[in-house]
Amino acid sequence: MRDAPKDHLAGIPHEAEGDLENEAHELAEIVSSNLKRLRRSRGHSLERLANLAGVSRAMLSQIELGRSVPTISLLWKVARALNVPFSALTSPSTGSGTVVMRSKAAKILTSADGSFTSRALFPFEAERQVEFYKLTLAAQSQENAVAHAAGTIENLTVVVGDVEIEVDGSVYSLHADDSIIFQADVPHIYRNPGHVMAIMYLVMSYVETVG
Repeated sequence: MRDAPKDHLAGIPHEAEGDLENEAHELAEIVSSNLKRLRRSRGHSLERLANLAGVSRAMLSQIELGRSVPTISLLWKVARALNVPFSALTSPSTGSGTVVMRSKAAKILTSADGSFTSRALFPFEAERQVEFYKLTLAAQSQENAVAHAAGTIENLTVVVGDVEIEVDGSVYSLHADDSIIFQADVPHIYRNPGHVMAIMYLVMSYVETVG
């Protein structure tokens, strides 16, 4: 992924622009550290992991060096190739015991065009079979999601707005407070046909423990 052009930040106060750049830098460092650790622990070279994930070796190298913040779609491919939860790549390591995750310190991933965001609501812990996310989707936009690991189920609730979920050619329309459960081991689409940003909560559950 190329770094976002500076004109994407046009009109944002300098202080806010600085905060966004700092957050992007912090996220890049977290993903870099996690990716290197997980790749090496599984004995993969950059070339092998790139082939398994279906991404370019050059892109993977840039991410490991902390020089690029990957898109959501790319990270899903890498997580699947490593057989780890998505949040294993995006969450900072935490100690045992009680952990409070402040919203202002949240690390948020975005799609290439910025219309879709994903925030892990719990830190990654090994040997876990579920993950919990907050998703947002801009009005009149959609996110094409890659197939997840075999047996993965998405449990999704719409909090604000209208959302369409397309799975295997079938489209399901959801409104605020509606929920859906579907097999996510096939490509699927999140679509916002409305005129306000949609907010969703997603629980990913796996057939087998991953991590």
